[in-house]
Amino acid sequence: MKFFKLATLGLAISIFTMGCNSSVAEKAAVEPAATVEPVVAKADMVSIKAEIQGLESDWAASDNARDANAIAGFYSDDAISLSNNAPMTVGKAAILKETEESLAKRAQGETVSYNVLEVFGDGNTVTEIGTAISKNASGKVVRTGKYMAIWEKRDGKYICIRDIYNSDAVVK
Repeated sequence: MKFFKLATLGLAISIFTMGCNSSVAEKAAVEPAATVEPVVAKADMVSIKAEIQGLESDWAASDNARDANAIAGFYSDDAISLSNNAPMTVGKAAILKETEESLAKRAQGETVSYNVLEVFGDGNTVTEIGTAISKNASGKVVRTGKYMAIWEKRDGKYICIRDIYNSDAVVK
């Protein structure tokens, strides 16, 4: 009789243990294991903004030197430019021609500067928002404007693939 009680107790413990284990196994099957999202490095937008500002400063230097070829060099071959009060310009060759025409019309001694206000993107493709200020030979502001440019990193350097520029009201 004592043996029968011990056997029954052992059987009850075994059934209880298997029941608990089944619940854990069933629960694991129903609830997926916690997923770990991959770590993605975020672009350092502060240093990208500084890099784009460097490009814009070089662009202004080329603009002020009236070097249309250097300005066109900031664009990709497949770039599209949306200039103020002008049709869409498609491709580097067309942008070069438009730049040459624009520079020929500019007053002697007029200079331009560009100021990057904001950049955003993933580091490979960056959208820039900025302002432009044009001054005459005596340093008086003659025109202000704003622009947006999309830069893409190709062969390790940023190149402009799209831009749009609009002048503000005439400065008096």
